[in-house]
Amino acid sequence: MFKKLECVCMHTNDIGKSLAFYTSMGLTENWRIERTLEDGSIWSVIGLKFPRQDSSELVLSNHPVNQFTEVEILVDDVRQAHAELSNNREIQWIRTPFATESGHVAVMEAPDGNVVVLVGK
Repeated sequence: MFKKLECVCMHTNDIGKSLAFYTSMGLTENWRIERTLEDGSIWSVIGLKFPRQDSSELVLSNHPVNQFTEVEILVDDVRQAHAELSNNREIQWIRTPFATESGHVAVMEAPDGNVVVLVGK
C-alpha cells in the first residue's frame, strides 16, 4: 500500500526565515501554495527539493492550527487506502479523503500516535 516517502512537512512560525535557512543549506524552492482559512487569513506551504533528484521533499508550513511535523506517504489511491485502513480500529482519522490541487489527501493518527498523511490520486 505505501509506495514511498513523499515528504516531511514541518511547521514554522516564520516561513520566510525558515525558507532562507533551508535554501542556504542547499535546498531549492520547488513549489508554493497559499491557502485561505475560514477567517480569511492566509497560510502557506512551500516544497523544497534536495540536490539529489531521487530524494523526497522537505515542506514548510505556517498553518496557525496544525503546528506539528507530519510525514506524507504516497499511495496509489487515497480513497481506496482509506477504505482498507478504516477496518483498523486503532487508526484515528483526523481528515477523511479530500481533493487537493494534485489529487487526494487523508490524514490519520497511527496507533503509535504519529500523524501520517496519505497522498495520491
